[in-house]
Amino acid sequence: MKRLFALLLLPFVAFTLALPVSAASSKTTATQTQTEHLTDSQLETAIKNKLAKSKIGKDGLRFKVSKGVVTWEGTTAIPQHKGAATRMARTSGATQVINNIQVAGANSGAPLKKAYVQQ
Repeated sequence: MKRLFALLLLPFVAFTLALPVSAASSKTTATQTQTEHLTDSQLETAIKNKLAKSKIGKDGLRFKVSKGVVTWEGTTAIPQHKGAATRMARTSGATQVINNIQVAGANSGAPLKKAYVQQ
């Protein structure tokens, strides 16, 4: 009786576990096909819209788009903004990102000092 129950339950469990994997792979495919067909002007518009809503928009960073490749230029004082610009271009559909953003004060040449806690 236990074997019969296990045999009847096994296909149901296998079917249930297979569903989320199928749904996740179809979402990835749909996203990939949407980003593959963007023109340079569509990509530029998407990045401009995201840049206007983002904190990094205040840094005055510039970008150009050519054949799906986004090239960033400019200077920022916040190191995280450089990475945010790259992620912004990739999520907008760029095939490649060239990030020439300089972080102000990053190459000052001064050695780093150890931090101490005073008690």
